[in-house]
Amino acid sequence: MLKDKTAVVTGGSRGIGRAIVERLCRDGANVVFNYATSEEAAAEVVRVVEAEGGKVRAERLDLKEPNAPERLMEAAEAHFGGLDILVNNAAMSFTPTPLADTDVKLFDSVMAVNTRSVFLTLRHAARRMRDGGRIVNISTLNTVHPAPGIAPYAASKGAIEQLTAVAAQELGPRGITVNTVSPGATDTDLLRGTNPPQALEAVIDMTPLRRLGQPSDVADVVAFLAGPDGRWITGQNLRATGGLG
Repeated sequence: MLKDKTAVVTGGSRGIGRAIVERLCRDGANVVFNYATSEEAAAEVVRVVEAEGGKVRAERLDLKEPNAPERLMEAAEAHFGGLDILVNNAAMSFTPTPLADTDVKLFDSVMAVNTRSVFLTLRHAARRMRDGGRIVNISTLNTVHPAPGIAPYAASKGAIEQLTAVAAQELGPRGITVNTVSPGATDTDLLRGTNPPQALEAVIDMTPLRRLGQPSDVADVVAFLAGPDGRWITGQNLRATGGLG
């Protein structure tokens, strides 16, 4: 389905990002992804993909650095000859903190990873993505269901949704679709590391499908938008939440 297509996925070594990398590779795409710190996790993704016959390359790049997004995009062109699909998944996590106690440096770091990197990859894609390409930006249910202590995170993701809306208008004449996917509570190490078991049980009770999402649930939605069946959808925010919200 995605044979001979080249994809870039930010934050592809763990959780939802890893599931997206593996799914796009199974669909035939050549994928370049970045990771910031966990070389072991990135190597495991590469091992799994290559064992299945896929083509993937991991780049150690910290998206807090202003030139990292462009270096990642250029790596895709250098190794696989172009750019057809962009998935902006990377996000910086932090301990929930009341707005009054949030440090400005933390706010700046979250915005650099979660928002500025998306702006920069979108700018690169607008200049160099092949016509008919696909862009998917990962947001969160928290932009419509905010929670205490996550002001920088919610703000950064809200900005991504607006970047999506504008880019869809600008790139539509070239056949490039631009969409947002907003996961709900998804069973990752990050979710379990920042929420006590009772909070997760409460979320499950509020979710019509009565379970946490799996990274593959979100990856499947991304793959739909990135593939030929998503050709008539652009400027949208698909909430992959199991009905929550």
